[in-house]
Amino acid sequence: MKTQVVWFKRDLRLFDHTALAEAAKLGPVLPLIMVEPEYWQLPDTSARQWEFWRGCIVELGREIAAQGGRLMIRTGSATDIFEDLHSRMGSFDLWSHEETGNHWTYRRDLAVKAWARGHDISWRERRQFGVTRGRTQDRDHWAKRWDQMMRQPITATPVIEWAKTVPSDALPTANELSLAPDVLLHPQRSGRVAGLALLKTFLHERGMAYSREMSSPVTAESACSRLSPYLAYGALSMREVYQAAEERASQISRERPAGHSVWSRSIRSFTARLHWHCHFIQKLESEPEIEWEPFAKIYIGMRPRPGNPAYLKAWSEGRTGYPFIDAAMRYLNAHGWINFRMRAMLMSFATYDLWLPWQEAGLVLARKFVDFEPGIHWSQCQMQAGETGINTIRVYSPIKQSHDQDPSGDFIRAWVPELAGVAGSMVHEPWQMQVLRLTLCPDYPQPFVDHKTASKQAKDEIFGRRKLAVARAEAQGVYLRHGSRSGPRSRKISKKRPTHPKVEAPQLLLDL
Repeated sequence: MKTQVVWFKRDLRLFDHTALAEAAKLGPVLPLIMVEPEYWQLPDTSARQWEFWRGCIVELGREIAAQGGRLMIRTGSATDIFEDLHSRMGSFDLWSHEETGNHWTYRRDLAVKAWARGHDISWRERRQFGVTRGRTQDRDHWAKRWDQMMRQPITATPVIEWAKTVPSDALPTANELSLAPDVLLHPQRSGRVAGLALLKTFLHERGMAYSREMSSPVTAESACSRLSPYLAYGALSMREVYQAAEERASQISRERPAGHSVWSRSIRSFTARLHWHCHFIQKLESEPEIEWEPFAKIYIGMRPRPGNPAYLKAWSEGRTGYPFIDAAMRYLNAHGWINFRMRAMLMSFATYDLWLPWQEAGLVLARKFVDFEPGIHWSQCQMQAGETGINTIRVYSPIKQSHDQDPSGDFIRAWVPELAGVAGSMVHEPWQMQVLRLTLCPDYPQPFVDHKTASKQAKDEIFGRRKLAVARAEAQGVYLRHGSRSGPRSRKISKKRPTHPKVEAPQLLLDL
């Protein structure tokens, strides 16, 4: 029988792996991981991402070994690796899940498709998210298709006949991939076992206050599911997470434990965000150009490129002079994760207060996020920068957010030690102390910009363009291509087609 090569990409698991299950029915399976050095030199990749991905690969290899197989690892370009396999094995069938990655992976997949066609190799791709392949989508029925996929039976780990092994490479280190040093002080444990443990504790212990505690960085670390990197690298499948959450919701409804109404609200909120996860990735699948161009072309060139390099550097390091902004950035630098409201606030400050282009600020954040998911990331960067043409312009006040989300100032003091000696509410606005500031926090910088002045100038520029007739016409086109036709699952879906672009909600609240 012909060998079935299963190419593991961002789907590092055996459970609920449709491509693997179908391949196993047709012949011996050769599981393949490709480490592509060129990919790891891209401006949106980092050592922290590699270390998490590497850990998932190691665990996947152990799971395959426990079943009598061996995970084959190859380093190099995809087409070169497949050419070598073809010369050693002869013809084979190729399987993988569909991937909606950055433009580099899109071009790589086109090259693999051309290679496979030229060698008469069958390459079969299967869906793993609720994302539909192709640029043209019927958004009126997209949500229904997502629901149908998520409710399909989960694919159990199949009984597999493993193919004979061929030469394999050792997994490279970050240094061998020439990745810049990027040590996380508080890394999240990688691999499926850790992901399943988090899923369990979230649905049965930590998630009760999810709805009301996801917004503050003080509580979000525990209240959020923390499953985003496991979904991004496929250690867990979206379908198994969704069905586990639905099962838990049914259990709460039947048993009505203490706090059942709060639990129910939190689970509904979480499953709605699973839906939105795929909704945003679909935007990149349908329009790959949004990685570098705004949805609404009228905003091209509005923010000068390159942006102010001193501003970009200070913002990236958490030295803008705004304590809550800086605390959030330093937390992200140490953890590789921060909750979604803080991500929105950081991007808001970069694109409105500092008037940095979202493409440049977005690349900085992409490298910092261990859970970087291109489709979600670039859609959200544009939404927060006000360049989609259809979403509400949301400017986050760093001072208001500081008082609302960290009223005691303890989060600031923990992550901006220069302000540890500042008591009371002055920690939110240390520049107000005047003379005392030089005594209590002499090493902390003054604010780079005045928030009220800078944000007003930014909004004036955006609204000036948004009022133009050409902008209104373009917004309608953006809505038809990408707009949501339904809200979260708990809302009723209107059968009437809206006559004007609809604001998407929940905007920038995708905490997983």
